[in-house]
Amino acid sequence: MPSSHPAATRMRALLCSTILTSSLFAALAPAAAQDMLPAINVTATRTSDAIVGTSSTVITADDIAHSPAQTVQDIIAQTPGVQTTSLYGGVNGTGSSVDLRGFGATATSNTLFLINGRRLNDLDLQGVDLSSIPLQSIERIEITRGGSGAVLYGDNAVGGVINIVTKTGTSGPPATFRAEGGVGSFNQRLAAVSAAFNSGPWSTSAFANGVRSDGYRANNALEQNNAIGELRYSTPDLSAFLNISGDNQRLGLPGSRTVDPSTGVNQLQTDRRGTNTPFDFADKQGANLTAGFTKSLWDGAELIVDGGVRDKRQQAGYFGNVPLSPFSASSFDAHLQTWSITPRLSIKNAFFGLPSKILTGLDYYDATYDSNRGQYRGTPPVHVYNLSQKTLAGYWQQTIAVLPTTDFSYGGRVQSVKVDAADRLNPLAPGYFGDAQAQPLNSTETQHALHVGLEHRFNDVFSVFVRAARAFRTPNVDERVASGPSYDAFFNAIPGTFALKTQTSVDVEGGFRIKSGPFEMQTSVYNMDLTNEIRYDPVNFYNTNLDPTRRTGGETSASIRINDTLLLRSGAAYTHATFREGPFSGNDVPLVSRYTANGGVTWNVWQKYVVFDATARVWSSRFMDSDNANSQVKIPANGTVDVKLSGEIDHFFWSLSVINLFNAQYYDYAVASTFTPGRYGAYPLPGRTYLAKAGVTF
Repeated sequence: MPSSHPAATRMRALLCSTILTSSLFAALAPAAAQDMLPAINVTATRTSDAIVGTSSTVITADDIAHSPAQTVQDIIAQTPGVQTTSLYGGVNGTGSSVDLRGFGATATSNTLFLINGRRLNDLDLQGVDLSSIPLQSIERIEITRGGSGAVLYGDNAVGGVINIVTKTGTSGPPATFRAEGGVGSFNQRLAAVSAAFNSGPWSTSAFANGVRSDGYRANNALEQNNAIGELRYSTPDLSAFLNISGDNQRLGLPGSRTVDPSTGVNQLQTDRRGTNTPFDFADKQGANLTAGFTKSLWDGAELIVDGGVRDKRQQAGYFGNVPLSPFSASSFDAHLQTWSITPRLSIKNAFFGLPSKILTGLDYYDATYDSNRGQYRGTPPVHVYNLSQKTLAGYWQQTIAVLPTTDFSYGGRVQSVKVDAADRLNPLAPGYFGDAQAQPLNSTETQHALHVGLEHRFNDVFSVFVRAARAFRTPNVDERVASGPSYDAFFNAIPGTFALKTQTSVDVEGGFRIKSGPFEMQTSVYNMDLTNEIRYDPVNFYNTNLDPTRRTGGETSASIRINDTLLLRSGAAYTHATFREGPFSGNDVPLVSRYTANGGVTWNVWQKYVVFDATARVWSSRFMDSDNANSQVKIPANGTVDVKLSGEIDHFFWSLSVINLFNAQYYDYAVASTFTPGRYGAYPLPGRTYLAKAGVTF
């Protein structure tokens, strides 16, 4: 496809990867307004289901209900070591990504998201669309840092695993109803309704919501509708569920703001909210069906079988800068469908007289991806890509209480991946630029993941933990399509091969936890060495395997409850992502801040009627995307403060939130020019914004 400039090609790929995201919605069981305390407690207390030896955090429904943050991404970002990137002002969280342990531009492929233990990440580059998950639907969010989650969940769990557990109507009242509406900055309007019914072993819940906003930038309007329904059957020996959901989203793509000191251009100052791409857009539609059951086999043993299908369609148009030129135009039309079945066996029994828990199972995923890429959607495509990926894996993880105060766990996973890829080129199609048809790929590869962990409790107050793990990441289809050079030094076309090596990592971690009355604290340090990390080459303009890289760092979180009405919390992290070999050896990986910190307070001002919450986040500077040489200007350090007043009276509830209270002018994503020193394209984010909401529950 044509491009007015190689950097523009990279930008379009990034926009596709970030904005055209997959959707799976959480189920909502409406409930009465929550008690007003506690607020977010980012100190990780390991639950019985957590992986032994890991640094973990649990964010509860009460935490979410009383946070000033309005999106799932911002909720998660209040935990130490998590960094976020937002392109378009974050209305409803659209276009935002979450980064665990410093992966920058490839964070969406190195952080694995789950809904109720089932993976959301697809085989394309598009990240999980957390904007489609209603905050009210979430029972808790479980964050497990590092690669140990790869044993249970497989691909993409290099930086960590984030499991979003949703509410259900099971064991609730016979009938509940919730309705909510809100208005905010940039003409934002939102509405949500939900209902749940419960009778004997049967329960059902339904949720629908819509969001409209003009957006912070020109050509930044958002229209999004989501709906979900669930039916459950629960008895002591057998439970089953059926979940159906759908979504529809349309988003304008305003592009970047150009800064070029050599020509005196600085659109961040002269027209921060403007756009150079007033007609670019991205649409997506999703439909999802999941079903499963849990059957008790004998005392302490359960068979759990889940299966489902996800269908995702995406369309995008990139028309370039005004005045429009066919040379700059390109289009994207893709269809991704994934079938899966994941049977597993949970066994809790004695192992040589010691308490033991075993989780073992099989994962099978069958995904097909078809993509038409050309000049305009109404014209014949230049390239038609057809890729399929079949994954079959088996895993085993066992946790043993070797002493009353010591838990030990180990596990392994073997995963086979079969990839078929083909390209059909039409050199007569409008927009053909002389590139070659890619050679077909038919490959099968076997990878493995490992975990070993230990936790020892010296007493009820102090415990230590340590772990080691191996994880991997298979190249996704978008990276395969854009892999390898398209032209040689004399601008002769080179056929692509779709071939990239699988990325692997080995990481170790250790730390301690303290829980003493109202005070909780967790600290850990880690080192992660990666081989064949997959990343975009900004000099040659294609995806490739990097020379070896490394992540080292430390994370600390703490909270203390002063009294029944006041809770304080804080956290800090050091994240050093570097190239450890090759021409960029010793340089920082772009888009990763070395230092981040957060703090917050929850104050129950007047019983449940008025509650005040505040959260502050700060971060250090980071190198821009494409600046592997670390030679360009950095994205500046900055910070934000968010506040919220909320309360409830009988069946009515309300809240008023102010995001970025002190009106910080900042951006957290920018692309550096490969050839012009000092030139870059930045994505400015909003200053102070407001959101008022009110609703009723029955």
